[in-house]
Amino acid sequence: MSENLVVRLRGKTVTITEPMREAILEEMPEIGWIASAELRTKVLNAWAAAIAASGFKCIGDMKPSGNYDSKPLVTGTQGDHIRSVARIALSMAEDLNKNFPGFTYNRDILIAGALCHDIGKVWEFDPDNVARWRADPNENGMPSIRHPGYGVYICLTLELPEAVAHCAGAHSGEGELLERSLENTIIRWADHSFWMIIEKGRMVSEVDTWLPPAKVS
Repeated sequence: MSENLVVRLRGKTVTITEPMREAILEEMPEIGWIASAELRTKVLNAWAAAIAASGFKCIGDMKPSGNYDSKPLVTGTQGDHIRSVARIALSMAEDLNKNFPGFTYNRDILIAGALCHDIGKVWEFDPDNVARWRADPNENGMPSIRHPGYGVYICLTLELPEAVAHCAGAHSGEGELLERSLENTIIRWADHSFWMIIEKGRMVSEVDTWLPPAKVS
């Protein structure tokens, strides 16, 4: 059993407890696939702190979409998306490792990176934040910070490896401005493929009831 951990996120003091870690693991059991106990605990800590410092009670409370203003899934949660990306990424890596001699990758970093790639959505998808941005985009932008940027903040604050923070920060468009790591490249395409295939499979809703109204000019 891990001890309680006190951290600060955006001025909020969060005490991470074992029940909080257990709740995260219940939502994302693939965290248990991480071989390193230390890394496994840090991923649980990061998600527990991220949720506790947000306006959400659990990962499943977040809008199940790629961006705050994109259409949501017909069924499934944000946690289901993240878990699916982790499974897809690992399947891709395992196949290449099995069938192409010389192809190697860091399994723990791949799993941790995939499970944390959207951790910053606790900021971008927060209804209060979205309402504030849409009320006056000139004040802080819209959104002020996308989930990759906020994800890096969470990962580094909770002392996850740089390689995992890189996956959070560069799995999306921001990654076009730098050279992605091998594990992040796999995660980037697993994530992109998920949304492309889901959309073609007609699993994205035509109606978005999650967004608050925009500012009326």
